[in-house]
Amino acid sequence: MASELGASYGVGMPDPADRPSERVRVPPPLISRRIASGRGATEQPNAGGDGEAALTPRFWGAVLFTGVAAGLFGVAMMALLTTVEHIGFGYDSGSFASGVEQASGLRRAVALAVAGVIGGVGWYLLRRFTRGQRAEADEAAWFGSALSWPRSLGTSVLSEIVIGLGASLGREAAPKLMGAVSGSVLARWTGMDAGQRRLLVACGAGAGLAAVYDVPLAGALFTAEIMIGVITLPVALPALVCSGVATVTAWVYLPAQATYLGVPDYAFTPSALVWAMLAGPVIGLVAVAFIRMVAVVSHHRASGRLVLVAPLVAFGVLAGVGQVFPQLFGNGKGIALDAFLGTTGVWLLLALFVLKPLVTALCLGSGASGGLLTPTLATGAALGGLLGIVWSALWPGTPVGVFALVGAAAMLGAGMQAPLTALVLVLELTGTGFGLTVPLVVATALATAVARRVDGYSIYSGRLAALPSSVGRSEGAGEGLQSEARGRDQHPQNRAE
Repeated sequence: MASELGASYGVGMPDPADRPSERVRVPPPLISRRIASGRGATEQPNAGGDGEAALTPRFWGAVLFTGVAAGLFGVAMMALLTTVEHIGFGYDSGSFASGVEQASGLRRAVALAVAGVIGGVGWYLLRRFTRGQRAEADEAAWFGSALSWPRSLGTSVLSEIVIGLGASLGREAAPKLMGAVSGSVLARWTGMDAGQRRLLVACGAGAGLAAVYDVPLAGALFTAEIMIGVITLPVALPALVCSGVATVTAWVYLPAQATYLGVPDYAFTPSALVWAMLAGPVIGLVAVAFIRMVAVVSHHRASGRLVLVAPLVAFGVLAGVGQVFPQLFGNGKGIALDAFLGTTGVWLLLALFVLKPLVTALCLGSGASGGLLTPTLATGAALGGLLGIVWSALWPGTPVGVFALVGAAAMLGAGMQAPLTALVLVLELTGTGFGLTVPLVVATALATAVARRVDGYSIYSGRLAALPSSVGRSEGAGEGLQSEARGRDQHPQNRAE
């Protein structure tokens, strides 16, 4: 058999199976004797060395402490967010969406006006007195930048306050950042090298996400697929441990349950599969447009003294639109849940699909800090539900919530350029959807592939601050020049094709 296989590679060419692996196990295994075949464990690619980050006992200790810190910071950020929501909109129980709907129009407007004042003054002073300090978790993980804990903490607190008062941004940015800065500080205190520090920051970021949404598996995938860019054993192991520890730690305050409760366990239908094949590419193109809009407002966002008034103006516009569409307040959780339940009408879905990205971009452009995960998810759910209603007129029988779930996963996968993370997020966030695995995979893969082929940016890479050498770059050359300017390779999702 070996000679037959060898012949297929050409005369005189050695059979690859006859060549022993040149990889060396680092650290060496406790059992030094090979198995009877004589083949090494490192024949499997992920069983070799640790990569750029040595998984030493000291590193594992830092991973555990980072997980605990990420969980505690997640608790603190969510406690702050919930307190502000209740004070701002005057409700004691129930969801944020119902609290906003029950509040008077005046109270909604006042809440966002207060958010504009606090955010404007707060961000102006913070950026003035921490000038030159970094508070971007993505940049720290991708390029090894140092994170400033005072600026990170200030940014996180202000972010949760304005989101609690109704700003259209995601709540996950603050715990993600505080998890990352926890890893950064611990790496510095324990004398970690550059590779270990980068991995620890990435683990902390994923753990922060995992803690506040109770999504340990998605948090680990977020670390590997987005923050590091590769899913290998030396990355997956600390990512899983850190996210798991953070999630359990957060249970001291946050409930151990899915974020979107009551979503039915929808069954597979042929209609949903065919729709996924058609809708996936469309959603991918929509994601490209959304990311480009995010990139524009991020690059031209208010700075300097303009930050003092820009949030007040932006939040004022949101308050005005929110008098008609209160669903636009906050991160969009209510939009997604109603779409998953199939309780939203076609015209409201259309309005929310158009308006949610616009008000989110408006808030970002004002200089506000916040996440994009839930706004992206909500936009995809609204688009999926909208397209699903139209499709159901041609092929009835599938609940609208099915299309919303599939649309949310596809939009999130294309938006993050991370299909595995998006799929697991939707499954863990809803605690259901396994019956729709095939439509979910098909739509998410197609949407992500189309977005990658057409453009390739994500909601994270699109928000990176400009470098001095980036002015006037031509399309397609930016990534290479930026990498050259930094003297290191870009993260895979920023690299030119």
